[in-house]
Amino acid sequence: MNRYPLWKYAILVIALLVGSVYTAPNFFGEAPAVQVSPAKATQKVDAATQSRVEAALKEAGIAPDAISLDTGSLRVRVENTDLQLRAKDAIQRALIRDPADPDYIVALNLLSRTPGWLLSLHAAPMYLGLDLRGGVHFMLQVDMQAALNKKAESLAGDLRTVLREKNVRHGGISRSGQTVELRVRDAATRDAAQRVLTDQFADLQASESQEGGEYRLTLSLKPQAARLVQEQALKQNITTLHNRINELGVAEPVIQQQGLDRIVVQLPGVQDTAKAKDILGRTATLELRLVDESTEGRAAEVGSGPVPFGAERYLDRNGQAVIVKKQVILTGDNLTDAQPGFDSQTQEPTVNLSLDAKGARIFKEVTRENVNKRMAIILFEKGKGEVVTAPVIRTEIGGGRVQISGRMTSTEAADTALLLRAGALAAPMEIIEERTIGPSLGAENIDKGFASVTWGFVAVAAFMCVYYMLFGVFSSVALGVNLLLLVAVLSMLQATLTLPGMAAMALVLGMAIDANVLINERVREELRSGASPQAAIHTGYDRAWATILDSNVTTLIAGLALLAFGSGPVRGFAVVHCLGILTSMFSAVFFSRGLVNLWYGSRKKLKSVSIGTVWRPDGQLPIKAE
Repeated sequence: MNRYPLWKYAILVIALLVGSVYTAPNFFGEAPAVQVSPAKATQKVDAATQSRVEAALKEAGIAPDAISLDTGSLRVRVENTDLQLRAKDAIQRALIRDPADPDYIVALNLLSRTPGWLLSLHAAPMYLGLDLRGGVHFMLQVDMQAALNKKAESLAGDLRTVLREKNVRHGGISRSGQTVELRVRDAATRDAAQRVLTDQFADLQASESQEGGEYRLTLSLKPQAARLVQEQALKQNITTLHNRINELGVAEPVIQQQGLDRIVVQLPGVQDTAKAKDILGRTATLELRLVDESTEGRAAEVGSGPVPFGAERYLDRNGQAVIVKKQVILTGDNLTDAQPGFDSQTQEPTVNLSLDAKGARIFKEVTRENVNKRMAIILFEKGKGEVVTAPVIRTEIGGGRVQISGRMTSTEAADTALLLRAGALAAPMEIIEERTIGPSLGAENIDKGFASVTWGFVAVAAFMCVYYMLFGVFSSVALGVNLLLLVAVLSMLQATLTLPGMAAMALVLGMAIDANVLINERVREELRSGASPQAAIHTGYDRAWATILDSNVTTLIAGLALLAFGSGPVRGFAVVHCLGILTSMFSAVFFSRGLVNLWYGSRKKLKSVSIGTVWRPDGQLPIKAE
């Protein structure tokens, strides 16, 4: 009646072993380290760099625990934080000759002490969040109106191209904010233009007006299309931020959407916060446009006339005005690569761009059709455009290679290449909140969090052992297994543990033991009604299961709601909460019953069980426990 088949015990043993293996890395902790990364895209961290670092450490009398070269950065692990600071100073003196223009970034870091055999099994510790490890927190506001304006400008250019291909003559296309205005001279042309809009521009809605004999179509994005543009802009910005942070070499970053137009970026362990803030806050979107060579355009450049219709005014790096056409020929979306370099003739720092197939084709056609005209390369930073260079097109340019040059330092060229290589932002962003948490506060939070979980576990286990005796011991062991499995699952998923997550762990302990209380009380009820001990155990577990399932499912629904709609600390709490409910159902029911079956199942003439004092409802003497 109360015996598990061998395969069920095998499953429990396997679960226990797997849980132990994947929980173990969290107990080895982290070691202080110094990380060396290239500050410029042209600079490399290789074996030669490692030799220089080893020589510098030897000269300073520092014996590192380990030196590893991985993914383009060098990590030097030392014994304590005092050696960490000394090692950083020694490495900086050896590698950085000019602090104003450093070749390398030397930053403090933390590395896991997990043994190699565990790492070979892909067993790694949980990531620690910003509040536990220290680092920086940014909240960025995405300019959704700019994303819609950019989409409207793109649609205006596409509409102009399609109408020209369809031989539909019009009186002009202009954009005002998020609307595009199309003018046509007669009803037949209007009907032809509307057919083009219906066939190829389904995202646009048109309103018609008439001025004299001319028709005017005012085009705007449909509400659902506008929402899609905003969602895609947010997703593209998140992807771009991931790429930029990977270029910085930051480990375990947290980048997630918050609300409809905000992005939260948490960089645990980052020491060079100025560099991180600079890279995250910059937009660096690139546009190629033709310079307005008309008489009005030249007059506007020298300040003797207004900016012509369909053109815009930007300044170059010398402060000279350049009048460019609004129509964008190419954007950063057409880039496949961007690398810093030097001009072969002038030896000035440059950024060398590689275009995709579409971009190369468009660039070749435009340069062929506009020989002896100027083309401006405009770099937009935080909504402000600057003409980097505006050379004269001497001949058709094929091959998809473009070079940007013009009064840039090596650092500026490297940073610009990094930003363009990481991908263009769909919309500008602004940092609206910034917080820094030191590693010392993180260590204090870890100590307090572990203390709360430990003392909560001890208090619950002590109560269960006193009140339910041997069944309380079984429940306490099952509670320990629940905590073991929860940590193992979090480690396998490489979840980020935050302080709210630790609070959820403490809460999960109380919720998990509730299932064992239900089981033990069910067994007591069966004993009160006169059932034999073996029958009481069997019936108690079976009848308690339905109640346990109902209560955990309802709690899980609430946890899933927090997970779906929460963000930041709420989401961290919800992840641990939901996983803890699942592990508690396994440990409280299946594992504890396995222990009870192993202890009592083989006893054929069982007369009593150790489950504390069982009081009879009729006031008679209580049933004696073992």
